[in-house]
Amino acid sequence: MSDIVLSSAVRDNLLSLKNTAKLQSTTQNRLATGLKVNSALDNPNSFFTAAGLNDRASDLSNLLDNMGQAIQTIRAADDGITAITKLVESAKAIANQALQTSSEYQRKIKTQQYNDILQQIEELARDSDYKGKNLLAGPGNELEVIFNEDSTSNLTIYPVDYTDTSLSTGLSLSDLETGLGATASFSLASGVTTIDLTGLQASSELSSLADWANGDIVTVSDGTTTTTFEVGTDIVTVQDYVNALNDVQGIKATFDEDNDQITVVSGLNPAVTLSVSKDATGGGNATNGGATATTIPTTLTTTPMTANATLTSSGGFAAEDILYITDGNNFEAASLEIDDDTTVADLVSLLKSVKGLDASFSGGSISLIGEVSWDISSTNDDFNVDQLATTDGTVNLLATDSGFADDTDIERVLQAINNALEELRSSAGTFGTSLSTVQIRTNFTEELINTLEVGAGNLTIADMNEEGANMLALQTRQQLSSTALSLANQAEQSVLSLFG
Repeated sequence: MSDIVLSSAVRDNLLSLKNTAKLQSTTQNRLATGLKVNSALDNPNSFFTAAGLNDRASDLSNLLDNMGQAIQTIRAADDGITAITKLVESAKAIANQALQTSSEYQRKIKTQQYNDILQQIEELARDSDYKGKNLLAGPGNELEVIFNEDSTSNLTIYPVDYTDTSLSTGLSLSDLETGLGATASFSLASGVTTIDLTGLQASSELSSLADWANGDIVTVSDGTTTTTFEVGTDIVTVQDYVNALNDVQGIKATFDEDNDQITVVSGLNPAVTLSVSKDATGGGNATNGGATATTIPTTLTTTPMTANATLTSSGGFAAEDILYITDGNNFEAASLEIDDDTTVADLVSLLKSVKGLDASFSGGSISLIGEVSWDISSTNDDFNVDQLATTDGTVNLLATDSGFADDTDIERVLQAINNALEELRSSAGTFGTSLSTVQIRTNFTEELINTLEVGAGNLTIADMNEEGANMLALQTRQQLSSTALSLANQAEQSVLSLFG
């Protein structure tokens, strides 16, 4: 090849074509890759600077993913707090409803509803996790958010613990006592006897009887307890006698002027025998409490009542008596006015109709089961008096109080609920601040990544408009160089014409 001699013009045109082809190759590569610096050979300074920028952008992109997950974790906790707040507000409504009623049974029901709400709060708190991290589940759930590639910039978000509502460091809401029920029973018995006062009227003086004298003592006894009346002092007339007998608890007496008899009706225990007698202390003769001279007293024993028996057949009841069923808060749940037709079954039916109280009747005894405390009382002092020594026949069921039994207890719970709401608001504010911080740092990191990538691109990315113009210019140059080479060759070809 060294034996071939090219003219200077041809050599210049060939060199120009070679340079143009090299530039075209470079431009084509830039157009194909979009980069003006593809390797360190193209521009070491730009290449390595851009690589450093891109590496940092990549590291921040990885952190950006973690920040995004941290945001979701905080949002899960915030969602949990929002729901828990609504549940606590529901608990507050329940406590207020309990405060608005005096019914101990209704308050007991409210305590169970309140406890159910607390259980739901604990379960909701346990369900507020995101990818195994739960900011409402206490220690071990700390969330650390890293903001830069060397971990020198970070934020630690500390959890609260609402999985146990009773924790003093959390909501400080404890389950309420629902109270334990109680049982009681009372017997219904009846018996009747008569005392003859022959020839007397209600206004007649007892001393007008042949065997009676002022100063004589009338004794009423059940074998354990004795009550006495002095003739002429405590009792003067027949009506005084009847009134005195009526004042003895557990029996009632009436006088019938048609047959001159005092009828005594008892409600004492069947195991007790009531006796009435009069002695001869004042100069009369001993009698059975009536006109007849005898040392044998008038006695009265009772038998258990049946379901169909009328209540007025017992000494503990009379027409127009009112029975009251009240709970431990003196809330009147029911009442019954007794008439001559009211039966034992009617009383049992009334007791069973009271919410929180159940009753059954068997063998002359009413058995009671109460979910709360109950009192059964009567306007009649003779009610449920089974011995003369009995001073109060009120039937008592003493149950254990629920946590809402007293107004003071409810108000204390309401105060605790208000404190819990303040705690929730505080936690929501803390998490909200953390969420805002992480979001701001996330937005900053996104902008920084974009800045780094743009900076790297400015160093390495080709200007496609410029490269396109370059390619067009190089193509034009190539065509011109080819034409110039052709012209240069034509100058040498003219020599051949001399050999024509």
